[in-house]
Amino acid sequence: CIAGNIMTASPISDLNPLFLASKSKLYIQSSDSNRRIITMDESFFTGYRKTCINPDEVIESILIPYTSKDEYFYGFKQARRRCDDIAIINAGMRVIIEKRSSSLPNFVIKDCTITFGGMAPVTIIARQTSNYLMGREWDDSLTESVIQMLSKDMPLAFSTPGGMVEYRKVLAPSFFFKFYLMVSAQLFSSEGFSKPEFPSSFLSATSASKNDLMEGFQLFEKPDFNQQELSVIRKPMVHTSAFKQATGEAIYCDDMPRYSNELFAGLVLSTNAHAKIKALTFFRSINCEDALLMPGVHCYVGANDIKPNRNNGCIEPDTEIFATEEVTCIGHIIGLILADTKDHANKAANAVQVEYEDLPVILTIEQAVAAAKFYSPTRQIRKGDVENAMAASHKTLEGEFTVGGQEHFYFETQSCIALPKLESGEMEIFSSTQDPTGTQKKVAKALGISSNRVICRVKRLGGGFGGKDTRALPITIATAIAAQKAKRPVRCVLNRDTDMSITGTRHPFLFKYKVGFSNNGVINALIMRMYSNCGNTRDVSPAVMGRSLLTCLSCYHISNVDVTGYLCKTNIPSNTGFRGFGSPQAMLTTEAILTEVAFECGITQLQVREINLQQDGDITHYNQIVEESRARAVLNEVLKRSYYKNRKMQIEAYNRENRWKKRGISVIPAGFPVSFTSKYNNQGGALVMIYTDGSVLLSHGGTEMGQGLHTKLIQICSQVLGVSADRIHLIETNTSSVPNASPTAGSLSTDLNGGAVLNACEKLRDRLAPYRAANPKGNWEDWVKAAYLDRVNLSANGFYRVPDIGYNWSENSGRAFNYVTYGAAVSEVEVDSLTGDYQILRTDIVMDVGKSLNPAIDIGQIEGAFMQGVGLYTLEEQCISPSGYLLTRGPATYKIPSLSNTPNKFYIYLLPNVPNKRAIFSSKGIGEPSLVLASSVFFAIKDAIIAARKDAGFSNFFRLDSPATCERIRMACNDHITMAIQPSIQQENENPWTLAII
Repeated sequence: CIAGNIMTASPISDLNPLFLASKSKLYIQSSDSNRRIITMDESFFTGYRKTCINPDEVIESILIPYTSKDEYFYGFKQARRRCDDIAIINAGMRVIIEKRSSSLPNFVIKDCTITFGGMAPVTIIARQTSNYLMGREWDDSLTESVIQMLSKDMPLAFSTPGGMVEYRKVLAPSFFFKFYLMVSAQLFSSEGFSKPEFPSSFLSATSASKNDLMEGFQLFEKPDFNQQELSVIRKPMVHTSAFKQATGEAIYCDDMPRYSNELFAGLVLSTNAHAKIKALTFFRSINCEDALLMPGVHCYVGANDIKPNRNNGCIEPDTEIFATEEVTCIGHIIGLILADTKDHANKAANAVQVEYEDLPVILTIEQAVAAAKFYSPTRQIRKGDVENAMAASHKTLEGEFTVGGQEHFYFETQSCIALPKLESGEMEIFSSTQDPTGTQKKVAKALGISSNRVICRVKRLGGGFGGKDTRALPITIATAIAAQKAKRPVRCVLNRDTDMSITGTRHPFLFKYKVGFSNNGVINALIMRMYSNCGNTRDVSPAVMGRSLLTCLSCYHISNVDVTGYLCKTNIPSNTGFRGFGSPQAMLTTEAILTEVAFECGITQLQVREINLQQDGDITHYNQIVEESRARAVLNEVLKRSYYKNRKMQIEAYNRENRWKKRGISVIPAGFPVSFTSKYNNQGGALVMIYTDGSVLLSHGGTEMGQGLHTKLIQICSQVLGVSADRIHLIETNTSSVPNASPTAGSLSTDLNGGAVLNACEKLRDRLAPYRAANPKGNWEDWVKAAYLDRVNLSANGFYRVPDIGYNWSENSGRAFNYVTYGAAVSEVEVDSLTGDYQILRTDIVMDVGKSLNPAIDIGQIEGAFMQGVGLYTLEEQCISPSGYLLTRGPATYKIPSLSNTPNKFYIYLLPNVPNKRAIFSSKGIGEPSLVLASSVFFAIKDAIIAARKDAGFSNFFRLDSPATCERIRMACNDHITMAIQPSIQQENENPWTLAII
């Protein structure tokens, strides 16, 4: 409600600046029925989230005055995300103008109120600026003066809470400049003048971004009309859980009914980034209440409840389950409190006080490099004569580029239930994990039992994206230990803030590069040094870096390459795998290098990419022959489908006519290799059982996390057995049904588990073949019954392993990847150069998915991955305090793409007639590849920034790191405002309010 918004007194309220600017009146009544009227002015907000309204008073009503004939009023807001987001800063601006001359546009400011939110602890009136403006002529000289006046009204210190100090200082006068243009356009129009006293191109600043009706279409091959009647392969079959998920009927881990004697686990977490543990107590000094005596508390579980040799190896051998002597990040698990409810457990866990002795803290890559803090191994790939090729190149460039991390932000947080069987030490685990087998192994080791006494069951995950592979283990193992101690079921479900603060993210990267190239743009040599921020454990960082090294060139060919990866050891929660697994960071950097090469050579972005595109027969830098490259095919198709050349000319014309709104367009091809780089993981298993009523039960080693894996495997099973898909049921993933399964990751779970299902179903099909032949007019149930009566085994195990796979790091030889999924995208954006706000106007994507098993699911994966990439490259930014506390925890402070970030026009095309001989039914893995195509949005933004800089007389050589947030966009669009703002000076011993995690 409006009154609640006022009384909350948030300094970034969207309404309060408007109320102050309009001089709105509040009608107040006290508890004893006294009434008064308050005008909202600079005395209304008395401090942070405080007002002049007394505690016994309420707001009865609010009077917002009408504007008069010569009064102009506008509001402004800039947030990280275009909708459903709190403001970085906002403003309300009101001016009354009177005309002094009938013949000339001579206008004088009679009254003025300029207000801002997000520039102080309270919503404020820029009083000096407002007073300065009154009585002055309304002309273009105002804006230069206001820039300096606003700096005096709202000085921001280097350490101002909220960060983004320079951006906020630029936004305030940028808003006023927009206000000046908007009022001037309206004023001169109303007075009958043909045009205002500024170029017509300036009017672009006065137009609001339009939320046009979204449109899109998806184009894919029709199924073969010669297919069997019951066949569902290659058809857009609906996701088997779609309706259950839409109606809320789908069951997730925490939806499972409570056990009668169940306990809940609350995590005792480190509050220091790096420290020795001096003492552990269960005492809350505020109310002198012993944590263990708090209501509902059962016990504490920690390192003393597990043998020392079992406390290590949570993920890596040196990773403790419970911290014993040292904590290495904020959020490091020290122990658990078990209680009868989740609230009781968490309340008691927060009451546990730990005494620390602080140790040096390293948070960023730069700090780790300076302190030489690295994990092993440091891997390198070299191919060709790099030094001589670099020396022989016509030109060279050197530079740095960073890519920030990304929170997984799955819908379902980390969840598990541990159920002790009280016999033979058995334990049953229900977990939201992508790796049931890995969970089984690690739980068994921690409990001191063999794997055959631990069963891990997974019905479905509410999203994973890599964040529920290894990072599910610390929670699950600790919960299992607690269940073993208590001899009762234990449930642990993290709230969103805790999940985000302890489970890690995509790895932030720093890249340093040197590239040598010819005058025509052909790249001859590349030297790249990659630094990843791994966090407080190695986790899967070596594998992530390995994939970055192997896939960094995307679909381009460079003959001479030297790439090295360094794993930086820092005191933030351990980072981990995320959709793309290191490729999105490395591929974006290569595209950034190509962009710089094009500028240096004076050729187009498209030309430099076409010139360096790989082709069949090329040898990759990891010494694998390029086969069936479809890079040029997808690139040519997307250029044709998107009308790229015509739109490029239209954008150039638009930019000539619009000074403050700029458009940009970019085309990016990509090649995403598919396989696990660890050879042993390239295998899958399945179990298929046919019951006497003809129904089929299917089990396999992969987990369903929304990506449609179960649906595709049901389609495969239906196709091979020749039975209707509605006769097939897939109940869950269970380590007692399919052992030793690989994690569900890497875009190849359909390849691995689908291959295993195919193998099992072929066995069953062959066993049923004699009964089909003997009774050709019979039906499925007849053949099954006949086989059963003839004592035929109606269950079969299936197994599949990727053939001819395996890479040798020391020799840079072997076949690293099974195949490559290709795609290309064209994206067009519009950027507001005064605020940094952007809008994706259109995206066209062409993907090579082989022969799609299910076009609906594949297209859904393409669209979803692309939008997740938009978040990575343009929106999502993690910030921590200098002490290592994560500031962007929860949806209020961390923003993922919403509907407003989706392209207004979104077109998906699946490349036809491109079978893939190296995967199940000629298909290709598609979960990750299209994520990197979101780099087309990043470089379209950069293209628009270049146009803005050109108008202001600035070079097109500038650094734009990822993510290209509204802050970075605005600060790259140099103009008269950015040049006039003086940076805040860092005082001695003054720390910034926030650090970007790089």
